[in-house]
Amino acid sequence: MSSVCGGGRTLGQFALVSYLPDPLGPFLDRLRLELDPGCRPHAHVTILPPRPYAHEIRTATEHLTEEGKLFPPFEIQLGDIEIFPVSNVVYVGLAQGEREVRKLHGILDSGELRYHCPFEFHPHITIAQDIPVGDVQEIAWLAREKWAAYRGPRSFLVDSLSFVQNVAPALWLDLARIPLAVPVPAGI
Repeated sequence: MSSVCGGGRTLGQFALVSYLPDPLGPFLDRLRLELDPGCRPHAHVTILPPRPYAHEIRTATEHLTEEGKLFPPFEIQLGDIEIFPVSNVVYVGLAQGEREVRKLHGILDSGELRYHCPFEFHPHITIAQDIPVGDVQEIAWLAREKWAAYRGPRSFLVDSLSFVQNVAPALWLDLARIPLAVPVPAGI
């Protein structure tokens, strides 16, 4: 995940995300670039928000992999463009799959990975952040217009996650792919 959008705040931290596939992910990346030209996004839904982690990465990866094996893949359907009132972040809400994301977050935000975030966990896809307060409504309006014109798929299957680390202000490094439960056909 390479992103400089607000990346200075999370240097050295770790997160768990689900990337959005083609063509949905690239569309949202282009939209984010249009709204924040200095940004280098990689559209994703965050499962575990950025957090410090001072233990062995292998231990975290093993924990996430073991828990992930127990959680079935699920569908996310994207909803409307919204604004977080305190931070003025413009985002796409989830119309379907929010319950599953919250449940997965609750399971994985445990043990050594447990972290108390400054904001309540709210699954979403960020479209614009760190924008001047006076520009928020205009940016949200433009995002809504572009989102309404998008004719591609608005849903995707979450069947794996990516454990990532913010290794430099402009760079999130994928450390591990965490697969979710693999369905076994009946009768085998």
